[in-house]
Amino acid sequence: MSTTQSERLRELLEPLVTSQGLDLEEIAVDSVGRKRVLRVVVDSDTGADLDQIADVSRALSAKLDETDAMGEGAYDLEVGTPGAERLLKEQRHYARAVGRLAKFQLAEGGELVARILTVDDEGLDVEVPGVKGRKATTRRLGYPDIAKARVQVEFNRKDKKEEEA
Repeated sequence: MSTTQSERLRELLEPLVTSQGLDLEEIAVDSVGRKRVLRVVVDSDTGADLDQIADVSRALSAKLDETDAMGEGAYDLEVGTPGAERLLKEQRHYARAVGRLAKFQLAEGGELVARILTVDDEGLDVEVPGVKGRKATTRRLGYPDIAKARVQVEFNRKDKKEEEA
């Protein structure tokens, strides 16, 4: 997909997504065999439920039908959320992941797995788990220190209510 088409699609669709109380996170057009698939990823600070996804999908479909943004050929529209192991790119992504475990690729090299504690304009505070019986430590990461970050799925994490009991 050319940058021009991507920008045009974002410009066309973002106001509709925003009007539904969601953020437009990603747009991708992929070829699957002879079909084209337009994938739109949306999210919000409180998450997006199935009703919101359905509403925004109908709004986007109607808007795309009245324009030529996707050209003349057939395509499928898929609207969804970032998923469990979402990539963290912007401050709002980190803010939405407070309390979650994340894997960081550091700009200086190496990687770090830590829990996001707080987020502000300059960076984030994380808790690095202790190793071999040692206590967890906190660390400050500025956004320039992070080359890439992704939320990690935790299957055995205790809920805070369980820890307090």
